[in-house]
Amino acid sequence: MPPTPAKPPRLTGEALHAGYESRRVLDGVDLAVAEGQLTVLLGPNGSGKSTLLKTLARTLTPSAGRVCLDGQDIHRRNTREVARRLGILPQGPSAPEGLTVRQLVGMGRFPHQRLWRQDAQQDAWAVHQAMIYADITDFAERSVDALSGGQRQRCWIAMVLAQETDLILLDEPTTFLDLKVQVDLLELLSRLAHEHGRTLLLVLHDLNLAAAYADELVMMRNGGIVTSGTPREVFTHTNLKRVFDLDAQVLEDPETGSPICVPYTRQGAMPPTRPAPLTVDRRCVS
Repeated sequence: MPPTPAKPPRLTGEALHAGYESRRVLDGVDLAVAEGQLTVLLGPNGSGKSTLLKTLARTLTPSAGRVCLDGQDIHRRNTREVARRLGILPQGPSAPEGLTVRQLVGMGRFPHQRLWRQDAQQDAWAVHQAMIYADITDFAERSVDALSGGQRQRCWIAMVLAQETDLILLDEPTTFLDLKVQVDLLELLSRLAHEHGRTLLLVLHDLNLAAAYADELVMMRNGGIVTSGTPREVFTHTNLKRVFDLDAQVLEDPETGSPICVPYTRQGAMPPTRPAPLTVDRRCVS
């Protein structure tokens, strides 16, 4: 049998120019978000990662170019309709004071509700399933304010899951979290893509975590995409130097085969010099 043709990407950016007031950040960016995979945007601060994510999510309007969702210009579609197809978790979200976890997750159901038509049973089921998947059912009635950073981030992810969208965009979801919590969150997001067919686009800062969990890496610098592909293809000494100005050796994880970068340090770059032997001028000793 002939191979099944690949599905066309549902979310694309075409020749995107975008920025803030008079400052342009994106300079003609083209990106097609791979279906059913976890794609990570990488780049130094100011490279345009978050700006690209916001533009794709329709929270920032491009000055030129267009974003297409399911083949149509996203800015010509109804806001509620877009929210039923595309979920976005911005950087550092905040919840109203006193909100419980269940209430926060329930906010993800707003795009599906109408004044004249609400399905309370479907909403409750979606919220319950999202909390189970994010492993937050044990503190469903607790205040979001009382949770740790990692627990709060799981609650926000559950809220996006309750939205029941196939496309999820997340801006630095692991920032300020302990390494173990970061790994747990990325494991959760990886399962969403590989076991549930969701399409995810993340902005991350940690190079090695990105290489370990991404199906596709997109490296950005100065408002443009420098290179993209699988971690094995793009996570190289040359690209790390080109994009991050980082001198690093790229090794292979013996367990997973994922590339790992080990920065060269001053101690590692040159052998330590042996200190000169201490001498004493005996003429000064009485």
